Amino acid sequence: MHQIGKKIDSEIFHVVGNVADTLGRECYIVGGYVRDLFLNRHSKDIDFVTVGSGIEVATSVAQQFGRKAYLNVFKNFGTAQVKFRGIELEFVGARRESYRRDSRKPIVEDGTLDDDLSRRDFTINAMALCVNQNRFGELVDKYDGVGDLERGLIRTPLDPDITFSDDPLRMMRAIRFATQLEFTIFDETFDAITRNAQRIEIISKERVMDELMKIMASRRPSIGWELLSKCGLLKLIFPQLAALKGVETVNGRGHKDNFYHTLEVLDNVAAKSDNVWLRWTALLHDIAKPVTKRWDEKIGWTFHNHNFIGAKMIPRIFREMKFPLNEKMKYVQKLVELHMRPIALVEDEVTDSAVRRLLFDAGDDIDDLMLLCNADITSKNPEKVRRVLENFAIVRRKLVEIEEKDRIRNFQPPVSGEEIMEIFGLSPSREVGLIKDSIKDAILEGIIPNERDAALEYMHKTAHSMGLSPIK
Repeated sequence: MHQIGKKIDSEIFHVVGNVADTLGRECYIVGGYVRDLFLNRHSKDIDFVTVGSGIEVATSVAQQFGRKAYLNVFKNFGTAQVKFRGIELEFVGARRESYRRDSRKPIVEDGTLDDDLSRRDFTINAMALCVNQNRFGELVDKYDGVGDLERGLIRTPLDPDITFSDDPLRMMRAIRFATQLEFTIFDETFDAITRNAQRIEIISKERVMDELMKIMASRRPSIGWELLSKCGLLKLIFPQLAALKGVETVNGRGHKDNFYHTLEVLDNVAAKSDNVWLRWTALLHDIAKPVTKRWDEKIGWTFHNHNFIGAKMIPRIFREMKFPLNEKMKYVQKLVELHMRPIALVEDEVTDSAVRRLLFDAGDDIDDLMLLCNADITSKNPEKVRRVLENFAIVRRKLVEIEEKDRIRNFQPPVSGEEIMEIFGLSPSREVGLIKDSIKDAILEGIIPNERDAALEYMHKTAHSMGLSPIK
């Protein structure tokens, strides 16, 4: 038994091994579960390869586990799944694959264990642990996956050009694993990704998005985005982000590279929050800078209104990337639009009315917005960073004080539009909106407190100035 085999010395694996022995089948744990045993990463998904029918082994295993096991068979794919005690066991017969140029769907035939391991994407995923009793815990590592784990390398078992041309999604997977594990992609493998990048166009946006989401959930998402840029995939799958890269110089004055600034902001956010949509907001917060970039002889480079234009770009980007067009998109859109507001408060005098308006507009997302803005402070000038952070602390204190005093976050004006119509005998009209907005603005400006009696009194004053009188 290999040393790693001791980690599978448990009931589930012995049951599978005994079933395989009874049926006269070789049976192995393969893929990510074996890799994660070496990395001490927990996984509830276990893949088994059998030499022969995987469905037959899965059916017998489910019978052995009894009523607590659930069997699901996928005959068209030659696979079966057994769910038992919160663990998913996947069974498939060993196979070899061949590909057509215009599709990533392989032509599948029965094969040997060697055939099955050689078709896998990377050496670290091409190891197998035997569960048959006479070889229980024996490691099969034909492509030195253990060595690559120790070296921190992502490398293909066979010719990388063939590997990536056959299934271009593997290029995304290489970058995703390099990001998740913080490994290096082997030079020959990375060069092959660069050569085959155009092949990503046969992969669905949904599959690409799945890989991007896993990159964004990693400890340092910037690793993946920088690799995507270097190999040429980024401009194919996300051209708007690729457009951020580069520095233009006029009269000796250049702006900062907004791509690398964005990656720095992204990692700053990731260090503080696991909220993947806040991370996407960090990635997209300056997305409109390429289209708003202008040179002004007096002040240099400007990106005027990039936050507002960026917010307008979000729905199209989400549609193109096949992201959800729901409250997640609206959250990202709102924070992209608001991300300059706290910075503006820091640079100007922090007035109560400005803080009230920020609280009102950000609502429950104010803490995420402040985290994003804090992460956006990436100046190389330590004195500037110190000054901005000190002012940010003042803004945070003001936010807490005003929220406690005025209850502005997500507030609704104390007088509704329906009440205004009833009091003044109005039908839905522009006048009703003007009165309601005037009450809201008066509260946000601190002219009146956020209280019903004060709001009613202000309503009557506003209506009177518009020539309106309450009905008797």
